[in-house]
Amino acid sequence: MADDFLPDPATPFGERVRRRLREDVVIWLTTVGSDLTPQPNPVWFIWESESLLVYNRSTAHRLEHVRTRPRISLNFDGDRRGGDIVVLTGSAEVTEGDPPPHEHAAYVAKYGAMMTRVSGSLEEFSRQYPVPLRLRGLRVRGW
Repeated sequence: MADDFLPDPATPFGERVRRRLREDVVIWLTTVGSDLTPQPNPVWFIWESESLLVYNRSTAHRLEHVRTRPRISLNFDGDRRGGDIVVLTGSAEVTEGDPPPHEHAAYVAKYGAMMTRVSGSLEEFSRQYPVPLRLRGLRVRGW
């Protein structure tokens, strides 16, 4: 069932997790490199009920990382005082069938202006970041 991994929305933590998944622009995605070193990277993302979607350059090392070691973690920046901590763990896979970024309405609504700023146009952004990565089987913890 959708959103099963999230804490109760009636709790302050559950509400905060949902708000951050909806509104935060960047989440840190940590994959594991071939030498088993954690590799954190800030990424843009869309929360789609039971998974997160991240678009990638075809040359991004994280794609090879998740093909061989699919376990990942995600975290949002804290409040600089040790609070507002949200950590997710799960698995990632390169997927087919997701629309390109410029045709994904929610992605464009969230990132359209930034996509144009960094790439010149929505279509060019899609050419530069063509590979979708789905983050699933998520569990959440924090305070």
